[in-house]
Parts: sequence; C-alpha cells; structure tokens
Amino acid sequence: MAKISGGGSFSCTAAISRRSLLKYGAAALTLPLAGCYTVDVGLPDQPPLPDEEFDYASAYAALPDGDYTWPAINYENFDRKYWRQVVDYQTRERPGTIIVDPYNNFLYWTLGNKKALRYGIGVGRAGFDWSGEALIRVKRVHPIWRPPREMIARKPSLERYWEKGFPPGLRNPLGARAMDLWQGSVDTLYRIHGTNQPSSIGKSVSSGCIRMWQQDVIDLFNRVPLRTKVIVLTEDQAVSA
Repeated sequence: MAKISGGGSFSCTAAISRRSLLKYGAAALTLPLAGCYTVDVGLPDQPPLPDEEFDYASAYAALPDGDYTWPAINYENFDRKYWRQVVDYQTRERPGTIIVDPYNNFLYWTLGNKKALRYGIGVGRAGFDWSGEALIRVKRVHPIWRPPREMIARKPSLERYWEKGFPPGLRNPLGARAMDLWQGSVDTLYRIHGTNQPSSIGKSVSSGCIRMWQQDVIDLFNRVPLRTKVIVLTEDQAVSA
C-alpha cells in the first residue's frame, strides 16, 4: 500500500501481478485497473482498506486494547454483507462523510470515486428516533456509560450507574469506543459505539444507538477525525445495498 499526500493511501484490489506481466508482457499494462482507487480522507497512518485478499480472520481475531482484550468475532456465522468491506456507493456527499442507514443495518464511510467502506451495524431504539446531520464532536476510548432516564424508568436497578456511570470494560454497553454526535452546541445524545453483544449486528435491538463490532468501531475510530460529518438517513432515504 503506497502512501500519497494528505495522509491518504492507495489501494488496488485488482493489481497486475508479476506473473501477468511475464505472461502477457507490455500488453498487461493496458488492462484497466477497475479495482484501484485512492483514499485521501481521514486520519493519517490508517490501516489498509479491505480488498479481495483481506485477512478477515486476523481483522476479527481477539484484539488486545490497553487493559482489555476484546473477544474474537465469529464473523463467518454472519451474512458476509455485514463484514467490513469496500463497496460501490454513489452519493453527492464529500469523501470522508459517514452515512448511517439504520433501516438496512449499514454504516458507510465515503471514499470518493463512487466507493465507500461499509460496516455492518446493529440499531437500537434510539437509532430510529433521530435522523439528520451532525458532527462528531467527541471521541471516547473505553467510554463510561450512563443509562438514559427513560431506560432507568423501565429498569430502576440501573439508577446506580447514573451518577458515576458504568465503568469501562468488556461488559460496558458502549464497548471499546464511542463517537458522540452534536449539532452545533447541542449534544444529540446519538452515539456510534461498540457493543458487548456481537450477535446484535444486522438486527434491530431494544436499546442503544448505532452498534458496531468492537474490531470495527476501533477501525472506524482510527480513520475518522473530529468534526467528521455524519448523516443518519430517514426510512425514505434509505437505499437497499
């Protein structure tokens, strides 16, 4: 993966191999590199984008992360469409925008050139209560979780977590990372976060906002800067992938 300016990278999923050059000679150089595209958005020193030879076993293996090790994901038990992957995606939004489609359980990070990095998500009740545009104003590593008052009303035993919050760790409902969405000076209370319930990816669940596998939320967290624009689609805007 060759570095380019702006902290981006160049990824080619259909690179011409040395064997092809030996077999076909100079003619191979005229073949269209349909799988090649540049990435010039987001934070510098990003991990490689998933391509046709991407090692999913390593990507979803147990992940040491400071004081914690996030468990491996049994990703092969899930529909492949929910695995982290680069897909065709047409949008008028600028590269580097996050687009959340809660109705099809996908989160897209736009790359430009009609491509996006797509992740599978699980959507809690709050994930359907809010739509529109916001910015990531806060990024939290090993976040503390405070249950909303509505949840405490339904389950009073959670009251003990209101003042100091649920501590970070493997059982924390926000998981490994959280990204908080704001509109101007107003916290929308909408979060993109990890989950300690990996089986919820691809599903609608009873609580939470936008859940991601721990390995995926860390991957996204390491790509996007603060003030990244986030668009949460309405049901009318949602397009099946």
